[in-house]
Amino acid sequence: MDIESLKKKLNSHGQEELLKFWDTLGEKEQKSLYEQISSIDIAHVVESFKTVTIEDKNHNKIDDQMKPVSPDVFGSFEKSDAKTRRKYEERGLTEIGNNKVGVLLLAGGQGTRLGVNYPKGMVSVGLPSGKTLFQLQAERLLKLQQLAEEFSGHKNVIPWYIMTSEHTKEPTEAYFEKNKYFGLEKEHITIFEQSRLPCVSNEGEIILETPSKIAMAPDGNGGLYRAVNKHKVLDDMSKRGVQYVHVYCVDNILVKMADPIFLGFCIGKDARCGAKSVVKEFPTEPVGIICNVNGVYQVAEYSEISTETAEKKTEDGKLAFNAGNICNHFFTLDFLKEVASQDQEKKLKYHIAKKKIPYVNEEGKSCKPEKPNGIKMEKFVFDVFQFCTDKDFAVWEVLREEEFSPLKNANTAEKDNATTCCRAIYDLHIKYIERAGGNVVKNNPKKSPSHHSENDDLIVCEISPLVSYAGEGLENLVKEKTFVSPVTVFKTSDGTATVKDSSA
Repeated sequence: MDIESLKKKLNSHGQEELLKFWDTLGEKEQKSLYEQISSIDIAHVVESFKTVTIEDKNHNKIDDQMKPVSPDVFGSFEKSDAKTRRKYEERGLTEIGNNKVGVLLLAGGQGTRLGVNYPKGMVSVGLPSGKTLFQLQAERLLKLQQLAEEFSGHKNVIPWYIMTSEHTKEPTEAYFEKNKYFGLEKEHITIFEQSRLPCVSNEGEIILETPSKIAMAPDGNGGLYRAVNKHKVLDDMSKRGVQYVHVYCVDNILVKMADPIFLGFCIGKDARCGAKSVVKEFPTEPVGIICNVNGVYQVAEYSEISTETAEKKTEDGKLAFNAGNICNHFFTLDFLKEVASQDQEKKLKYHIAKKKIPYVNEEGKSCKPEKPNGIKMEKFVFDVFQFCTDKDFAVWEVLREEEFSPLKNANTAEKDNATTCCRAIYDLHIKYIERAGGNVVKNNPKKSPSHHSENDDLIVCEISPLVSYAGEGLENLVKEKTFVSPVTVFKTSDGTATVKDSSA
């Protein structure tokens, strides 16, 4: 270990405090700290901190520079007719059937806010089946591969790339192995880890968590672009012939991975980058807005715009800025390669997250602060919108009630919890059965059939993704039949689809 050179390096960047406990450490601890410091691009961290804090101090509202998404790049599920949607779907199924589509899952989050100490993807929200987020998504992939084969006549695979964090990688790997990859083939699932950055004090000093350990944190879901290069994920996609990639977050229980309609829409517009959006529930809903700022596409955080702008309406009385971002994206592989290149990735700015970061005090004791004492620097997956124009960007508006219900909070919160996720699944699956000509009623003969209300119990209805990806193929099971809650539609051990309810 060349400790003198390391000291000079740290001193030149004002980070000499990282070695303040050096003389008290044992040989093993010294080696560990030396390797940690050596692996960090100190100059990059320091420069990034200066840049991001200057931008934060000079942060202004962007109202005057904002424009809504151009009609040239915009499409809508609800406003498209059935024939147009089917055309998009067929294009998407064709590309899946030709093995040109992969999916990339952002799954670095732990379930801490949900009250568990394991990856969020392993959480069960309480559906009758007990299925977790990971299992629901795996089964949707299985069903979609089947649908694409039936349409195209080609056996196909949708490779699944799962980006984890330091804390979720091993549990995720063990969970998939224990569950035999939920019927998917192991060789088509790649689990890799995103990078980490040092946590920095408000004064710009890299924080020590213990005398021999630097406080580190994941670099945000925008760390995707560095990670896919580091772990050769893009090389694997190229070898498989993948041309289109769907990227999404683990916590959306309604997510349609590799949604063929979304794929077909984006491919049909020759988009290199696309995003799904939902209509805001109310003007000041705390969601990011996909928009154009000074000629550049981006996601404007709700804190960046005034209430007046949030409430601004068009001539037909609709909100002007209404494209709520749900972290659900389409990329061509060529675009991913471009933005993941070192030159382009460095252009993605960091964002500040003020956090309570465990630290070591002057006496060498580890402490947990009661209020934010430093920052974590993160990049966001949608920051690459800036590299797009009207010619290669696309926004597809979907129905919130059919495609977006995130699991972010414990049930003590009012929304985005396990209960609201179950409600979203039940309501959607009731709708699927009704579209197929069936009916689902509450288990109370004294009341007329109706969906739940605020003062009523839920009507429980769960359809296995192995039976239906998005409501298709249910007619033979449910047409002209009435089912009494709770209702489950599932596949038996011999592969037969069946319906079970409480009418017996």
